[in-house]
Amino acid sequence: MNTINENEIACCVRNSINKYLSDLDGEKPVCIHDMVILSVEKPLIEVVLQHTQGNQTLAAELLGINRNTLRQKIKRYQINKV
Repeated sequence: MNTINENEIACCVRNSINKYLSDLDGEKPVCIHDMVILSVEKPLIEVVLQHTQGNQTLAAELLGINRNTLRQKIKRYQINKV
């Protein structure tokens, strides 16, 4: 089901969601979108902040979000400053 243009991250997400759904053993999945976003967003921000050596302006630029939005997410996820 993978397309030629699908990147490695998309493949990992696809495989993880397929595994999650198959592991439910008949239970009804709930809020999958929120679960995935919460699982991906914190490590994404942490890695980008490490890459930018804690420079929030540059990190926000790399993430394609506003610096104030980045600061809100850092606070929400309780991410320690680099």
